[in-house]
Order: sequence, then C-alpha cells, then structure tokens
Amino acid sequence: MHRTGLLLLASAVSALATPNALERGYRNMYNLQFADAHKAFAEWNQSHPNEPIGPVSDAAAYLFSEFDRMHILQSEFFTHDQHYLTDHKLAPDPALKQQFYNALQQARALAAKTPADKDAQFATILANGLESDYLALIEKRYSYAFLKMKTARAQVESLQASDPTDYDALVSVGVENYVLSAKATLMRWFLRLNGAKTNRAVGVEKLKLVAEKGRYLAPFARLLLAVAALRDNDPNRARDLLAELAREYPQNQLYREELTHIEPVARSMPH
Repeated sequence: MHRTGLLLLASAVSALATPNALERGYRNMYNLQFADAHKAFAEWNQSHPNEPIGPVSDAAAYLFSEFDRMHILQSEFFTHDQHYLTDHKLAPDPALKQQFYNALQQARALAAKTPADKDAQFATILANGLESDYLALIEKRYSYAFLKMKTARAQVESLQASDPTDYDALVSVGVENYVLSAKATLMRWFLRLNGAKTNRAVGVEKLKLVAEKGRYLAPFARLLLAVAALRDNDPNRARDLLAELAREYPQNQLYREELTHIEPVARSMPH
C-alpha cells in the first residue's frame, strides 16, 4: 500500500476510534464528571442544533448528578424496599430541577418538529423515562411517574415495531418491569391497578439487551442487572458486572464502593 493510502487508512481508523461529543458526554456522565458531561453535550448541541438527542442527554446528566448527590444509585436503595418508598434524606435541588426540565422541554420541542424521525422518537422516549425516574425516585410522586412510564412504554412499542435494533429505547421498559416488580406485594397490586407493568423476567430480559447492545444506556442497564443479581442472591454475578463497570469508568467511585461491600460476600459463595 502506498504511503498516501496508509495515511488515509490511519486517519479513518483514528476517526472511528475517537468518540464524538455525544459519546464523550455519556462517558463523562458515567464517570460522575457531570460538569464535563454538560460541556460535551453543549458542544454537540452547537454542531447539531436541530437534534433532540443533545438536550435530552443533557437532562440525563442533570438527573444522574442528582441521583449521585442523593445516593439513589447505590444498590441498597433498590434492594431494600423501605429506601425506595420512604427515603427523604436530601431535598431535591430546585435549581437543578429547573435545568433538568428546561432540557427536557427543549428536547421535546425539537422532537415534535420531526415526529416520524426515529432519533426524535427515541429522544421522546428517553425524555419520558427520565422524567418518570425523577418523579418516582426523587419526588416520590408515583402516580405521575406511572403515567410517564405508560406513555414511554407505548412509544417504545411503536419504535420497536419499525426499528427493533434501537436497544437503548428498551431501558425504560426494563426499568418499569424489573424495578417495580421488586416492590412488596401490596405495592405491585397497586401498580398493576394503575396500569404499570411489573413482570420481573421481562424487565431483566430487556435490561440484558440494553446492556449487551445499547449505545448510550448500556452502563446504566448493567448497574441495574447487578442490583438484580444481588436480589437473586448471586453476588458473584453482581461483582463481575460492577468490576467491569469500574474498569471502564475508573472515576466513578460508586462502582468501587459497591465492590468493596460485595467482594466478601462473593468470596464466601460457591461459584
């Protein structure tokens, strides 16, 4: 191959290996480097001003920063029902809430301009999923959260009918089915009465698909699968998932802290 050809090939490989601003933003978010995540998403928005994925990703970074501040991503929050239902240790940040909803509003407005576009549909699904998470996990406004979940579920079904390879969209269905199915019997009855889906097996199946094939939300799905493994008394599986996340996102101390708690239990369990 001529030198020019080698240079062109090297340039093409380098371009493929270099994450774009959107991908950098998600990587920063999972590393809990939220200021850098917002900068990366802002950079993406400047070059893609008409695409709703930018502002909805920015909303995700606001939500995850609040999750981190309020310790909502710790496995104990999901594995102990009383935390999910009653924890009010920290009050929501009103300024962050405003920024979160501003980003959601911007994403929805852009998506509404091209409703048939698959990326716009995904952004709308993600916006509803993020808002549902905020309402349920931060504000404990479960009735409103379930309405958003139901809306997102219908949108996922529509998008999957036309594009079954949009795996990230499945995370909202996985969260709804798995996380809600883990609640106490009376709570599950109430959820079903209000139209929520609480099939644990379906939830795990969807989360596995996102974890394996998702582009942006795979790390979040893997964290929830680690929680599922803990609930199933499988600390070895939880340890493997968290160790993988810790290697990929070394700035995220949450993964290392969870591993510290799980490692002694995993060593005492048969493989």
